[in-house]
Amino acid sequence: MMMRWLKNLAVVLLLCGAAGCATTGPDPRDPLEDFNRVMYGFNETFDQVVGRPVAEGYREILPGPMRMMIRNFFANIADLWIGANNLLQGKPLDALTDWTRFAMNSTMGLFGLLDFASEVGLEKHDEDFGQTFGRWGMTDGAYHVWPFIGPSTTRDTAGLVLDVYVDPVANHRPHGVRNAMVVTRGISKRADLLDASRILEEAALDKYVFQRDAFLQRRRSQIHDGNPPPAAREVPRAESETVEPQAQPAAQVAPQPVPQQATPEAVEAAVHLLETPAGG
Repeated sequence: MMMRWLKNLAVVLLLCGAAGCATTGPDPRDPLEDFNRVMYGFNETFDQVVGRPVAEGYREILPGPMRMMIRNFFANIADLWIGANNLLQGKPLDALTDWTRFAMNSTMGLFGLLDFASEVGLEKHDEDFGQTFGRWGMTDGAYHVWPFIGPSTTRDTAGLVLDVYVDPVANHRPHGVRNAMVVTRGISKRADLLDASRILEEAALDKYVFQRDAFLQRRRSQIHDGNPPPAAREVPRAESETVEPQAQPAAQVAPQPVPQQATPEAVEAAVHLLETPAGG
């Protein structure tokens, strides 16, 4: 039932984005800004009422070592399809590392509760089908903020459909165990980001814009493994085509927006916070 609901939701969201179900915003990357801001506010309210209090209770009740084992358990399961995505992206050595990590942690790491592979120097990767589509040349498309899911793009929303479809946790049976695992994984991720979210509260004048830009920059970096190509720049005018600026009356000069300032800690907090949707 849950898988069917997620699949139907993904289809509806994709159709909504393709149809342009909101008015055009000022940023060409964000043509659905009005809709996205409503969803952003919904997710923030849900997080304040449910997500954050539950995560704080989780961190208070469970000791650090137990939270670490839960985190490791789900990270170990994720290595299976992280390896598949690395292989699809043309990185067979990284894929081999991911599958070796899974084998080692599932055995010597006691079903993934201990991250033995990292202790011996096997690097942990973070890949998904959205990144794979990006490596294949698919552009971002429009920026979206989906209820419970959080920030995404048209490309990443398509990737999310596959991520959910092959997710071993979301496909686990019986349903009662699956639901408990999905909820536990979400709470665990949110608890790990409590400190980051507090930093983000003071990061910018407009948190929506700040998180949108951080998300898009982060995804671009992930697709290119931390070394994205230079962004396209506007072609400068030739010297002979230089246009003299026209003077405007003082009353008609529009005030310039104050640039948002954020510390490196706030930027890092935004990057990590955006990796977890509001609903976990």
